[in-house]
Amino acid sequence: MNGRRWDVFCRVVDNYGDAGVAWRLARQLATEHALGVTMWIDRVATLARIEPALVPDLPLQRHRGVTLRQLDGAADADDLPDVVVEGFGCGLPERYLDAMAASARPPLWFNLEYLSAEPWVDAVHGLASPLPRRALTRYFWFPGFTARSGGLIREAGLLAERDRAMRDAQAVGRAAAAPLRIVLFCYPNRGLPALLDAWAEGDEAIACTVPEGVATAALDRWLHGDVPHAGQSVTQGRLTLAMRPFSTQEDFDRLLWTSDLNFVRGEDSFVRAQWAARPFVWQPYPQDENAHVLKLEAFLDRYTADLPEPGLADLRAFWRAFNAEDGAAATSAWPRFRAASEELRRHGRRWADHLASLPDLAAGLVEFALRRL
Repeated sequence: MNGRRWDVFCRVVDNYGDAGVAWRLARQLATEHALGVTMWIDRVATLARIEPALVPDLPLQRHRGVTLRQLDGAADADDLPDVVVEGFGCGLPERYLDAMAASARPPLWFNLEYLSAEPWVDAVHGLASPLPRRALTRYFWFPGFTARSGGLIREAGLLAERDRAMRDAQAVGRAAAAPLRIVLFCYPNRGLPALLDAWAEGDEAIACTVPEGVATAALDRWLHGDVPHAGQSVTQGRLTLAMRPFSTQEDFDRLLWTSDLNFVRGEDSFVRAQWAARPFVWQPYPQDENAHVLKLEAFLDRYTADLPEPGLADLRAFWRAFNAEDGAAATSAWPRFRAASEELRRHGRRWADHLASLPDLAAGLVEFALRRL
């Protein structure tokens, strides 16, 4: 057993984040580490929205070095891999677990957890957890922002490609009156119409790109039902909203690199906004009992640890107002947040450089696996 074959499991809980993270990881394991990777996913059609070359209703296909298979209760367990990555506690099929338990040398089993900046993550990352009813053990892999965590997905050459794209954009140049470029990729937000009003009525021209299907209820209210289709745009006052069709992950990365401000959500776009080294606003996935607020505050504490005033207060005020879906508070905090853009841009570059000094998630998984196989 040499760790050459890996199975990655993913169930789509909501939106595209789970599929997006699993797909990035599967591709990186295959292309950079020369592993034979099979990705099992329950909703291929969801992944196909961000990887258009995939056939949504084809249960077995190969693309970009990864074998894609439909995940259901009858998942093939006749030929087990060396390593299993269970994405976000999605659960493995019973038949597959039975085969693992019956194997003389069961696969090394990782449970890839959700990303969090909370301090307790470092203490539990990499710990083993024996199953109570089967002779199996799985290891918990926590992505994170420190050397003691599991790191972040960072493909080889990503930051060099980002820097080339930024240099190319600078070489083209921007007119003095060019609009502020914003990417708005958020969850439903009741406070958004008030913020859109402020942008439309402000002194600065804003070009806001909105991926297809994002914040539809808020946009519908603000535009009185006249939301443009993908590929179309609408202008109200100083604000132009352009609806962007679904694109590949690489195209989305490039969009973040060339924007002035990125609103992102969940996990995948959250990480990619940090690699973009641009000012950004994060909206974590809303959870019961406001558990997402703890994640927001934990990241704010870590991200702003060396950010001086007044930028620190301005960033915190706007992030908190946006996540509270408080339109009045977000509108009030916007001018100061916008004025801090240059300081936040420099801070974003320092933060991205810090993260780049840490091991990446895929390399950490491979190194851990090779020590134990």
